[in-house]
Amino acid sequence: MGGRRGRLIPVEHRTEAINLIDEATDSGARRKKACEVLCITVRTYHRWKNNPSGDKRKGAVKQVPRKLTPEEEQLIVDVSCNERFRDCNPYQIVATLLDDGQYIASTSSYYRVLRSRDLLHHRKKGRSSKKRNPPPELVATGPDQVYSWDITWLKTDVNGIFLFAYMIIDIWSRKVVGWEIHDRESEEISSAMFRRLKNKLKLKGVRLHSDNGNPMRGSTMIQTLYNLGVLPSFSRPRVSNDNPFSESFFKTVKYTAGFPRTFNDINFARTWMADFVNWYHTEHKHSGIGYITPDQRHSGQGKRIMTNRNKTISKAYEAKPERWSSKPALWENAETVYLNPSAETRKKDDAA
Repeated sequence: MGGRRGRLIPVEHRTEAINLIDEATDSGARRKKACEVLCITVRTYHRWKNNPSGDKRKGAVKQVPRKLTPEEEQLIVDVSCNERFRDCNPYQIVATLLDDGQYIASTSSYYRVLRSRDLLHHRKKGRSSKKRNPPPELVATGPDQVYSWDITWLKTDVNGIFLFAYMIIDIWSRKVVGWEIHDRESEEISSAMFRRLKNKLKLKGVRLHSDNGNPMRGSTMIQTLYNLGVLPSFSRPRVSNDNPFSESFFKTVKYTAGFPRTFNDINFARTWMADFVNWYHTEHKHSGIGYITPDQRHSGQGKRIMTNRNKTISKAYEAKPERWSSKPALWENAETVYLNPSAETRKKDDAA
């Protein structure tokens, strides 16, 4: 047995060795001494016993204790296809069998076996759900490169009647580059708003992201964007996380102190929103851009502000380093902002 070290020992020899060692220990011998007689270690004995084949090469036949036998897999198929369960999903089948005091396999095993036999198909009257690819990753390294826009409802004094705030956000600076309030949602209003916006901003080449509402995807709106040189992208249906910058801005609007519960009329709504946008641009220190205002960020002052902050905190650290357990973290001016980052981008950010 010892002369076979370094080579793959045949299974029958391993089985014989295990039987001899078990026989010796049953007779009162110590397992370690019995293993030494055969020139193997106790660890080798346990490894052989747990994996009799011992062949760990790729493609080798292995014995997996948890693996279902062919008979058990066929039983899953037979049970799932019989008249009692043929209209049930695996979760229902497993639950019903458990109520009957019977267990064959886990729900995931049912799905795996049935999928391998091509027995899983959509059978409901409605259309099957389709996997929708996430919207494209948009990257902004400065102002006026990527905009996000959406429409939020504003309650009026009359129950069931709303005003609609059209808001366009620059994702790099979080600045509101355009906004209007109207009494309805309409692709014609959206188109006119962007045509007016062209008079004060260079829109050609701007990437514009929005959700799938008719004011965003209507044919008139799409044609207007193409005429202006704006490149649109859209969220997946009913996935609000695909348009986070607009959603976050609307939360800031509606949770700010002084937000009216209702708006008396459209003029009051426009006046209030104008005051809010001015405060938001010039006074609101936005957490997403390092607690500077959108105006400061949009005008390129962010780097200078962060440098001054770091100088101040460095001086404080040099004066009394004992107040810190380690060197203080420095403020950073994020130069790149992502909208709907890809999995690779998220991995890079996590690693950084």
